[in-house]
Amino acid sequence: MREMRTLVSGRGLVEAPRWHGDRLYFSDWTAGEVLAVGPDGRAEVVVRVASLPLCTAWLPDGRMVIVSSADGRLLRREADGTLTTHAELGRPGWNDVVADGRGNVYVNRVDFDPTAGEEARPGEVFLAAADGSVQRAAGDIAFPNGMAVTPDNATLIVADSYRHALVGFDIAPDGTLSNRRVWADLGDAFPDGICVDAEGAVWYADVPNRRCVRVAEGGKVLQTVTLDRGAFACVLGGTTLYITAAEWQGMTEAEMVTPGSGQVLALEVDVPGAGWP
Repeated sequence: MREMRTLVSGRGLVEAPRWHGDRLYFSDWTAGEVLAVGPDGRAEVVVRVASLPLCTAWLPDGRMVIVSSADGRLLRREADGTLTTHAELGRPGWNDVVADGRGNVYVNRVDFDPTAGEEARPGEVFLAAADGSVQRAAGDIAFPNGMAVTPDNATLIVADSYRHALVGFDIAPDGTLSNRRVWADLGDAFPDGICVDAEGAVWYADVPNRRCVRVAEGGKVLQTVTLDRGAFACVLGGTTLYITAAEWQGMTEAEMVTPGSGQVLALEVDVPGAGWP
């Protein structure tokens, strides 16, 4: 059994791990920080944005985009570190984001406030296209969470936590989506953050079941990694699986995770990452 390593500890609600330019990035939603982690585990704050959720992606030219949920904007971090508006998204409630190899950015939103105990309503996926336009790309996703794009830019996969499934869409050259289908039925799982590997399988993180699971299209389980706390998201950097995890207390609690329980974990796996994020 390969050994799980702890790279970072003592954080809050850690999410959105991303591998870019030979570095691991992740967000601490509690602190409102996006951080980069070096090989020695030292975490450097890259940008601060007061947003919960706080998710990131990279454009093909290497600039970071950041979801600023409360004010309904997609921000872009320029080379000098300044932030500018990449797209106006409108009302609040934005969650995860992924950018494909053409510069199309997909952002999803939850159409209710789970922290206030509101009744659930299906959410949506929006496309912020490379030409600056914003349009609704898909709807009726009970709780849209992690998203990933396959390396051929052909498929967007969305984790629907409340329907216990990964949902697939074909991506047209202009970024629009079609051919909606259940990519994988996950049984009792609650998929959160996801990533794709070079064999076309998906890793998904599962908070209440405290695990990360690798599945093939159709839902066959290929590998399971169990944790001692909730797994919020995962990403592959080469053949290293990075997992953000914390002790989950509940959506309506004043502190959704136990303070200081947030960790970034690393585990060597057999198949490297591919696609986005």
